[in-house]
Amino acid sequence: MDNVLAGVWRTLTGGSLPPVSLTGDDSVLPGPFRVPTVATASVAVATLAAAEMLRLRGIEPGTVAVDSRHAAASFASERLLRIDGNPGPGPWGPIAGDYHAADGWIKLHCNTSRHEAAVCWALGVPATREAVAKTVAAKTVAEVESAVITAGGAAAFMRSREEWRAHPQGQAVAELPLVQLERIGDAPPRTLFESARPLGGVRVLELTHVLAGPVAGRVLAAHGANVLHVGAAHLPRIPTLTMDTGQGKRSAYVALDTEGGRAKLKKLIARADVLVQSFRPGALARLGFGPEELAELRPGLVTADLSAYGWTGPWARRRGFDSLVQMSSGIAEENAADAPAPLPVQALDHATGWLTAAAVMTALHRTVTEGGTWRAQLSLAGTGAWLDSLGRTEATASAADFSDLLEDVDSDFGRMTRVRMPGVLPGAPPQWDHPTHRPGSDTAVWSPVSAGTSVGAASPAHPG
Repeated sequence: MDNVLAGVWRTLTGGSLPPVSLTGDDSVLPGPFRVPTVATASVAVATLAAAEMLRLRGIEPGTVAVDSRHAAASFASERLLRIDGNPGPGPWGPIAGDYHAADGWIKLHCNTSRHEAAVCWALGVPATREAVAKTVAAKTVAEVESAVITAGGAAAFMRSREEWRAHPQGQAVAELPLVQLERIGDAPPRTLFESARPLGGVRVLELTHVLAGPVAGRVLAAHGANVLHVGAAHLPRIPTLTMDTGQGKRSAYVALDTEGGRAKLKKLIARADVLVQSFRPGALARLGFGPEELAELRPGLVTADLSAYGWTGPWARRRGFDSLVQMSSGIAEENAADAPAPLPVQALDHATGWLTAAAVMTALHRTVTEGGTWRAQLSLAGTGAWLDSLGRTEATASAADFSDLLEDVDSDFGRMTRVRMPGVLPGAPPQWDHPTHRPGSDTAVWSPVSAGTSVGAASPAHPG
């Protein structure tokens, strides 16, 4: 695991791996893919990045430690969540799932009414499994995928690893780094408000949905960031994921399809330190918030852009999710027998979220030490390529017991059982200041940050 982590740390920072303690192995989750290794390395790289932020404040962080069982539990957090002892509602609609077409398998991703309506319109069927299965069985997987994507839905047919590597998008992903972090504008070095936590006083604006982006915000909140999640009242939500990933954040609604909403967003960005967004590539730019506009609006901003299939190639703008990327890239096909064989957890989502948090903290470190406006780009497909590159394990896992890694808190939804934040950071143990708020229950303004002694050089982090 150390070599895997060292490679990710080098990709992210260009430096050698700091002291770290990694325990456990790949036997904590079933399947041949080295998902526990990816989980451990992802949690570790983010915790190490937090340690560097703490050191920047003059606080000795101590030795970072990560156990693979705890990391794996965090990758299954939405499945382990309980409200008053009961699991949250399932994320899938009645017609979601894998279907056998005339020449192979295809997954229809229908976890919202919009996705379901797109599938029914594309196939000309009512929303019943029987009707969908009958129509899909008479078509090729390529026909179904094309029809659903054209209708604005989300689908992917099962390709082999070799087919993905030969596909133009697979080739595009192969050329991209796991994390692309670049300076895109000038700004003087920033200062940090005094805090005993790595991200104390740092304002993070989160424009994300589903899982990878929200996981990133959850990690940043655990290290002290002031995270404001912005959504819209009319957009569908998946309750279990919202409850699980909203730890430590505030939640507000802003209607970005209105002039007033965009003006409000502009004000929020002008006083933010970080923007994490998972709109499809180009979507924010069409609203007037492209990379150049953001750099001009808020010099020194750190932006993290997440996508499904990468930021170049013919599928760069395609809607996608963890399970669809697994189908497209050969992961689900590798051990398929009577049906596709997915990973034991949504590893692409979770790992991308943790890597995003690490990239954000690395970029923030650079804004203090050298200044500049920074942009990070990551993708689920890129994370999948990293997982694939690690080879396979022969370790055999039995059903893991994660009960000792759970904690109970009172929340707006009832008594919540959740996975404790993984990653040991002795100098400032990560923790959430409060459980998940109900969606839209907060105002779309920044909560006050108490001024203190600044750390670093030049201008304050929050002008105005």
